[in-house]
Amino acid sequence: MVRDRVVGLDSGDIIVAVWLHGLNRLLRRFDLQIVSGSDCWRCTAQLGTQPEPQGVSPVHPDGPFLRVYDGWPRPPRQKPFGFSVIMPTTARPTIAAALRSIFRQDFDGSVQTLIGLDQSEATLDVIEQCCLTIPRNHSVFLLYPGYSTSVRHGGLHPSWDGGAMRTVLCYLANSRRLAFLDDDNWWDERHLSSMAAALAGHEWAYARRLFVHPRSRKPLCEDTWESVGPGAGIYRKSGGWVDPNCLAFDKVACEAVLRWWSIPVRDSISAADADRNVYRILSTEFSGAATGETTVFYAMNERDAQHRHRVARIGFGNYESAGLPDWVESRPSSDFRYAAE
Repeated sequence: MVRDRVVGLDSGDIIVAVWLHGLNRLLRRFDLQIVSGSDCWRCTAQLGTQPEPQGVSPVHPDGPFLRVYDGWPRPPRQKPFGFSVIMPTTARPTIAAALRSIFRQDFDGSVQTLIGLDQSEATLDVIEQCCLTIPRNHSVFLLYPGYSTSVRHGGLHPSWDGGAMRTVLCYLANSRRLAFLDDDNWWDERHLSSMAAALAGHEWAYARRLFVHPRSRKPLCEDTWESVGPGAGIYRKSGGWVDPNCLAFDKVACEAVLRWWSIPVRDSISAADADRNVYRILSTEFSGAATGETTVFYAMNERDAQHRHRVARIGFGNYESAGLPDWVESRPSSDFRYAAE
């Protein structure tokens, strides 16, 4: 995008660059452009300085595999699913809650969940146990290529949080509608049905999220300042932001964004922020809509750079008291008590 190439230019050059970008958008319907969007064809040239690779990590002891779990005896393989859920994982125990939340969806259509291991030595028992109770309209694909695709572990792709795994799973998914869920988070039962409704007439959609204490798994409060959509929240000056767990999009209409799951932002500190590129392209190039629902439960990470700012908004006392192990995860969503911001 033009906006990615204006660093170091004076104000006059920036105005011209923005004007040319606007003209390009008008001409796009005629398949014409004034300035070539080099990040479309040479996206890795936009990386700048990235963290150094950490060497080669051990491979999973089970070797490469593709395991399929079906909720019906003879699933219609060729017929597309109503929704595909993309879940990269390191097989943490929390994946059980994530999978159960997918299985509990009130979505009327069929659901395909694609779970990809890029690097992990953890046992797969928790995943296999969950899939013993897979619902009739669901299928789970569990994929491990036998090596990591990330430079973090000796692979080739620059993203440290999964390499090219999200991109691979997106292309493999047998549905136009894609949703994304990390293995430490979970969804309300209405998530996919509300996403499907929002995608009617639009190319991408987003829901709101609730912050969850990482130890007790107790919901704390709604995120009203970070993942709140285009032109809003603390990132409004850079176009806003939506967390990947809150995203869904039509992968055929938005095919141009799929490669960007493996490309971190320029001069990234963590190399785990490719989702910023995905959101940037979705929000500037495609038609989006909000579901109007808060259906994502997002587990806070105490090592995250934003953690202390989040705790400050939630309230230190609220956060500390929520960490006590007195909350049962299986309570229905109607029983949640949210702390004030």
